[in-house]
Amino acid sequence: MTRRVLVTGGVGVLGKALATTLAERGDQVSTVDIRSWPVAPPGVRHTVGDIRDRDQMRSLTDGVDVVVHCASGLPSYPASTIREVIVDGTRSVLDVAKSAKVPRVVYISTTSVYGLPTVVPTPETYPRHPVDPYGVCKVEAEQMCERLREEGISIPILRPKTFLGPGRMGLFAMLFEWADEGRGFPLLGGGRALTQMCATEDVVAAVLAVVEAPDDVANDTYNIAAADFGPLRDDFQAVLDAAGHGKRVVPIPARSAAAVLNVLSTLRLSPIYRRLAYKLIADSYVSIEHARNRLGFQPRYSNREAILAAYHWWRAHRDTSAGQLAHRSADRPTGRTSDDPWRQGALALAKAFF
Repeated sequence: MTRRVLVTGGVGVLGKALATTLAERGDQVSTVDIRSWPVAPPGVRHTVGDIRDRDQMRSLTDGVDVVVHCASGLPSYPASTIREVIVDGTRSVLDVAKSAKVPRVVYISTTSVYGLPTVVPTPETYPRHPVDPYGVCKVEAEQMCERLREEGISIPILRPKTFLGPGRMGLFAMLFEWADEGRGFPLLGGGRALTQMCATEDVVAAVLAVVEAPDDVANDTYNIAAADFGPLRDDFQAVLDAAGHGKRVVPIPARSAAAVLNVLSTLRLSPIYRRLAYKLIADSYVSIEHARNRLGFQPRYSNREAILAAYHWWRAHRDTSAGQLAHRSADRPTGRTSDDPWRQGALALAKAFF
């Protein structure tokens, strides 16, 4: 069955992968993003636009079978921007989709809605206790989706862990750069915490599953993550090994380092925000049994495979990364994205010690 699908945030890492996969299988795909997509793949029609522009969204949503709402702010954005993009943007997408009688809207949320959970693996039934503006706004967006469910609209909510794969940069670009330069890499507490991530391809597979599922299965909330994962140090060490310089992960005292990172983040001298610092020192993984049992979701890739895929992509494109960052910073009003290498700020000064 050929579907007409609109993907918001279509130039992001997930949006690009999803749009490309949908087009390859024969769906009619449109994407919208505040950034341009100079060479969209065959079968994808891209529009530069803002999801908060309701008139533009109405024209893009008319006649669509499915909207996949990937557009989002990031935790590193100013709180006001996070709210504008996530809350105001999601309200716009949902209102327009409702008016256009779109049968299904897939919302890409996050496991950050759980905050700092004390139960692992964390199930979807765990209370939502967000601890930062990003998590708070994601919860508000989920609640909007849930209210529309009560009106009979099918709105699957997916909560992926941090996803990784070709094109994913963000803070991981710091690890890749240091590894490639022949440096060790510091990890709070030595990276002993069990940290679950997810391959971009597995998130795409989950989206396809809820797009195709019957209403009673699709209209639910699902954690999406890798099944094969371990201590974060093992994944980071795999990157250092792949770099071939014989360097190692370097443990640093967790609590004191986290306090310093929180101060630097507050002063906007470091991209590592409070919740991320906590995740580096505490076990962080969710249950995917609900998605397995209802959706048939079976993640194909381990943490290690996902992070190595991102690293090898970075090595192949490293000569263009700086140019891409400068270009995107100039033409994007809402700041960096997960496919930009984040500026390291004061952390770049630590290189000399590793």
